[in-house]
Amino acid sequence: MNSSLFIPSREISATDILWIQGLISKNPNWSRYKLSREICRYWEWENGKGQMKDIACRSMLRKLDNLGHISLLKPKMVSPNKYRHGPIPVVEHDDSPIRCSLQELRPVRCVPVGSEGRGLFACFVSKYHYLSYRQPVGENLKYLIYDRYDRVLGCFLFGSAAWKCQVRDQFIGWSENAHRRHLQYLANNHRFLILPWVEVQNLASHALAMVCRRLSADWQQKYGHAIELVETFVQQDRFTGACYQAANWQKLGLTKGRSRNDRYTNLKVPIKVGYIYALHCQAKEVLCGEL
Repeated sequence: MNSSLFIPSREISATDILWIQGLISKNPNWSRYKLSREICRYWEWENGKGQMKDIACRSMLRKLDNLGHISLLKPKMVSPNKYRHGPIPVVEHDDSPIRCSLQELRPVRCVPVGSEGRGLFACFVSKYHYLSYRQPVGENLKYLIYDRYDRVLGCFLFGSAAWKCQVRDQFIGWSENAHRRHLQYLANNHRFLILPWVEVQNLASHALAMVCRRLSADWQQKYGHAIELVETFVQQDRFTGACYQAANWQKLGLTKGRSRNDRYTNLKVPIKVGYIYALHCQAKEVLCGEL
């Protein structure tokens, strides 16, 4: 491998690959868990709270294995994560129509998903979002949207930002070095779902505004660092993006039709419209390293 390879939240060089290959060769009986922990210790790969990013590391190892850069032993056990293997279980839920004004539902709440809500969240996104659901790897936050009667109205999923996006990167104006160091301070709104039986005017933009007010503080609490900008990409042949515009997100322009982690221009996806929202007034200065 002559050039570096981007794995979400980290850039991997040819030297890194050789070092990992040597580590595997010297320790052929290590589990993937042991291997990932050792890599994290050596690289000091931690989140803002000092916790090893071993889950992200194991995702990196699987991708390097799939690309043929390393050769991993088969897993010693199947991951207990039921959302990664096989169909996502259906959770019973009330789908009675909700058709009223936003005022009748207020106060609306966006609540971070804990252990009790994971099954319901996964069920809703898998069943009702056109992109379905895969358990995210790396830093992420999930939210359920509730009304005053504790009925679930929808869901949000925020995760790692796209590695490259021309219109976004031009908007920020950061250097390559600042991009590598500060990409973790961006989040991507991977999924946004208002449940199909909920028909409430202005609910989507109202929920977007609410979740953006708390997102950075929630990220800081969970991962030890803030979020400066939020991005999303709207498939233009499906949606107008009106709710993002109504919530004061800035429309950036069209993507190039490449996947979010494609560095080699060979993964084609539908053209989308990029939107971005600054969570702090000096977000661009922070990302460019000027503050």
